[in-house]
This record gives sequence, C-alpha cells and structure tokens, in this order.
Amino acid sequence: MKNREIRLKQNPVGTPKESDFELVETELSSPSEGEVLVRNHYMSVDPYMRGRIAKGASYADNWKPGEAMRGGCVGEVVESRAESLRPGDFVVGEKGWRDYYVSRAEKLRVVDAEVAPVSTHLGVLGMPGMTAYVGLLKLAAARSGQTVFVSAAAGAVGSLVCQLARDAGCRVIGSAGSPQKVDWLTGRAGVDVALNYRESSNLAADLKEAAPDGIDIYFDNVGTDHLEAALENMAMHGQIICCGMISSYNATEAPAAPRNLSHIVWKRLRLQGFIVSDHWEHYDDFISDVAPRVRDGSIAYEETVVDGLENAPRAFINLFSGSNLGKMVVKIV
Repeated sequence: MKNREIRLKQNPVGTPKESDFELVETELSSPSEGEVLVRNHYMSVDPYMRGRIAKGASYADNWKPGEAMRGGCVGEVVESRAESLRPGDFVVGEKGWRDYYVSRAEKLRVVDAEVAPVSTHLGVLGMPGMTAYVGLLKLAAARSGQTVFVSAAAGAVGSLVCQLARDAGCRVIGSAGSPQKVDWLTGRAGVDVALNYRESSNLAADLKEAAPDGIDIYFDNVGTDHLEAALENMAMHGQIICCGMISSYNATEAPAAPRNLSHIVWKRLRLQGFIVSDHWEHYDDFISDVAPRVRDGSIAYEETVVDGLENAPRAFINLFSGSNLGKMVVKIV
C-alpha cells in the first residue's frame, strides 16, 4: 500500500528549516505473523529530536540524511496478525512522522481511549508527563514546604511539573515567554508566581523577589540564562534536576551562561541530569497517580495541535520559538 513519511534531507545548521526535511511516498508491506498495521492519528514533536538530527554526538543514535524521522505516535490498529492486538485498538509507538507503519505487537503499548483523548498519551500521560513525574517526585523527591522553580513552565513537561509540585504542597514559581502562558500558569496550573522572562531585565533579581528564602528545587528545561539565574538563588543543599536545555539546542557557538557554577560548591547543591527512558520502571506508578487526576480535571493540560503530516517539520521548528502552549502534536487523521 502507499504510505507517506517525512525524511531528514540534511543535517540542520543552527535553527532547523523546513528545507531540511522532505515528504516522500513509499510502499508499505502487509504485516507478517506477530505484526500489526497501525494508522497514526497523532504524532509528537519534541525538543530532544534536535539532537538526533545533528551531526555531532548525542545520547542516542543520530538519524542520518535520507532516513525517515521517528518519534512518539498514537494510532489505531487496522490490521493484526498478532493475538495480543485487535483492529480498533489504540496503541502508542515510536514510528511517528508517517501515515502508517508495521510493527511487532510487543513493541507497542495499548492505551485506554476512555480515560482521556488519545493524543494525551503523547503529552500529559505520555513521555513528557513521565519526565515530569520522575524528575520531580522520584529524583528530587519534592515535599511539602519546599520552593520549586520550573523553567519552560507552560510547556509539555513543565506544565505538569508545576501541578505535581503544587499538589505536593510546594510553593511554585514558573517561567514562561508570553502573557498568555503566564495567565495559564497562575490560572489553570495554580502556580504561586509566574515570570515572563521575555519582559524581564534581570531574571535573577526577579527570582530573588519571588523566592527570598531561596529555591529548594530547580527543574531545568532551558539551561543558559535560566540556569544562571537559578544558581544565584538556590537555597543551601538545593537540587537542580536537568531535564533539557532547549535554549542552546540550535546554538552554533558556546553559550555565555551560566557563569556562576561555583554556587554548586558553595551551596552544596546536587545537580542531576536524566533521560526518562532510563526510568521506565515507574510507568505504572505514573499512570495510576496522574491518569485519574487528568480524567477528573484536577490536573489541567493544553495541546497545540497542528493539522497534517506535511506540516510536521513546521510544528517541530516552532518548538524553538516557544509558540506552543502545552504539548505540541501533529494531527494526521
């Protein structure tokens, strides 16, 4: 059968361009024994993909020009030659950026389409949600009374970090890049203080005012200037959980900040980076904890939905200008 997929055409230099990708038509074979044919409904675009399409080393194998892009996706089984899956089942896989794909059944995860829209399994109930849950509750072990600062707080990961910290009894400070996002953080997400970093002339000073007694946990999605400002305001024995550093992903030169790493020693800080795929043993705990709260509305989420597989490169590129509120997904069906 005919299929469409997005391929990497060339390794980007600096911020990716739509011309770095190409939409191609391919032939797709029927599933063999133990396999299923899945029609994608939604696919995910995520900042980590920037490292996977670079020439340099990353924490995982790079995708080379001519290869199809890959990533999280949720779709419907339309043909099955596996006993464990039936047509009509919704599954999460890792072959986004295409209309259809064939996969071994054991490589897919069945999702409950009754809990929430299936697209949420790419966001608040998917990898970004797991990232928030593991980083804040398992690695930082956030507890009541602590002050938590979250950068990119209105994004796919940060928006759940804020709410998990709020529900744990923490005082929560979030940083975002637009008035709309600031309003969402203080309104829907219930943070105590939301800072618009684009309007700030001195982020460190703003944080000092918001957290006069210091920051106990900084959940870092941005790096550079945000990390520098957080280091300046960390409390003694504070923790920095490094999830991502999106501000430097497209840099062609080394960033100027942070320039104050000595605070790590002076304040006896613990700084830990992590990749959520190393912690998948917590998935069942995550779903049992977060899914009921998504279902009853006590945890809010947002999605920025882009229509059409052909527009996936544009959606991916827009991540780096912060045009998304919550999770950015591409609607294929």
